[in-house]
Formats: sequence, C-alpha cells, structure tokens
Amino acid sequence: MNLIDQKPMIARYRLKARGFLNSISNRREFEGALIQIDGGFGCIHPWPELGDPTLDRCLADLAGARRWPIVRRAIRCAEYDRASRAFDNSLFEEMEVPASHATLAKADVAEIALAVEAGFTTVKLKTGRDLSAEAKFLDEMTTENPQLKWRLDFNESLTPGDAADFLLGLAEKTRAAIDFVEDPSPYSETAWTEIRRQTRVKLAVDREAAPLSSAAQVMVIKPAIDEPFLLGEAALGHNQRVVVTSYMDHPLGQAFAAWEAARLGLQFPGLVGICGLQTHHLFEPNEFSEALGPWSPDFKVPAGTGLGFDDLLDAQPWTRLY
Repeated sequence: MNLIDQKPMIARYRLKARGFLNSISNRREFEGALIQIDGGFGCIHPWPELGDPTLDRCLADLAGARRWPIVRRAIRCAEYDRASRAFDNSLFEEMEVPASHATLAKADVAEIALAVEAGFTTVKLKTGRDLSAEAKFLDEMTTENPQLKWRLDFNESLTPGDAADFLLGLAEKTRAAIDFVEDPSPYSETAWTEIRRQTRVKLAVDREAAPLSSAAQVMVIKPAIDEPFLLGEAALGHNQRVVVTSYMDHPLGQAFAAWEAARLGLQFPGLVGICGLQTHHLFEPNEFSEALGPWSPDFKVPAGTGLGFDDLLDAQPWTRLY
C-alpha cells in the first residue's frame, strides 16, 4: 500500500534558535513534527512568516486531504526513508553530498572568524534588518577576509529600488565578492532584470522558485517544500545554477535536504554548486544535532539506515494522528 494511504504517527518537537533567523521573523522558538508512516520518517517544519500553513493546519492536512506541498514532501521523504530502511541500507550509500556555505543569521565578526576557522569559503548572511550597519559590516569583512564569497538573503524584505541602492552603495570590491543576492524583493521579471542591469550582481530566487523565474541567475531549491527534479530541469533550461538548502528545520529535515542535493547532483552533473545544508548550528543543540557533528562545510551523514538517527527516532514519544 502506498504511504499516501497510511495513517501516520507524529512526535512534536521544539527548536530554540540562538538568535533571530531572518529579517521577517521575530520568533526564537520553532515548533514542528516528525512523522512516521509504516516505518518511514519525515519532518514537517512550517514557516508561517514565509507563507506556510501553521503546524496545526499542516497536521490536519496530513490527517486528511494532504494538499499542502510541505505535507506532501514530508510524506515523500518518509517513502524514500522507509524503502531504504526496509533493505537495512542508508540512503547516503555511494552518494556525495555537496559542500555547504556558512549560514549566519546576523552580522557578527566572531561568527565570521569561526566560519573561516571551520573551513567555509562562502558565507550566507541573513540581511534586511539594518541596511546601513550591514553595508558597513560587509565592506569591513571583504577587506579583512578577501578570500570569502558572500550570499545575501533578504527574504523579499526590500523594494526593488532599495535593493539596487543598497548594492550600489557598497564598495566595488564588496560587490565583486557577492556570489548572489537571494530574494532582494518579491519576484518580478521586470524589476529583477533591472536590478541585475544596474548592479551586475547575480540574483537568486527562492520563495518564488518556479519554472518561470527566468530573471534569476540562481535557483534555490528547498526539498522540504520543492520537488528538486522538476526545478532542476527548469534551472537547466534557464542556464541557472542550483543551490539546495535545508528549511532551517529539524536535523532529520536537514538530512533529507542533503540527500536530495546529492541525488540532484547525480541526475544533473555540474548543476549543483555549494549548498546550504548546515543549519543545525543556528539552534541550541539537541541529540539529533549532535549526531550531525560540528559546524563544517562537509555534511556528516548520520549513522543508521534510511536517513539515519535510528535509535533517536525509536525513542520519540510517537502518537497516532487520526
């Protein structure tokens, strides 16, 4: 029987962030749910600030119609995980997970130093809270760390004009060090084409990641809500680079994103670049995050079958969802 027809079990969890995680969220605690369907595991970790339904609505959808992409992707994760566990195999066998950038939630000199020490060559900075302070920080950091490349994520918090002004106000060497700017404003083919023309900075589409987002030079794919194969094909058609990232979610969701990144790299050689799969350091540690090891560009595959974490998953307080 297909897992879409199975009654799931759930185990709720709460992650505590070490700081604010983006420019449009003031939360520090995040609720989600691990799901188990016939021995396969997945994760639902919604971001209502970014347009997701609430967790309770997700769970109601999981128990019923299963229309939401975030719910259907969690079910798909459980299907892959179950199939691998049934054969007592890890999903990561003979897979090569791409390296990751360092995801930072704020401009912090100490965090940059730690990222450099850990071996990161690219830093993704959540931006948009204080543009003048962030511009000053970037100019200083590109002087002190000329080897680093930067990815700036505004979560659509700016107008196109403000985005262009911000980028044009940076020192020339700083602009040259920017790998791309993600979601500077709500996606618009006309507006983004103009930002690109004015600034010559590459733009990455995430929240509107879709086959028609041709004004972007980079496509960000989040396996928690996106179907990687379909978007990968679209990116090829538009000559876009692909960056696969976690959903800043539970380590199980992180592992699913890492596996999908590795799988996409096999399906489309050369398409997937440095990804964003290392986000567990943004939260206070727990047993699951400790299984992923220290913060590093290289993803540490969790031990076990399927996506891993066997003993930890078995120990969760599972309840049947009706």
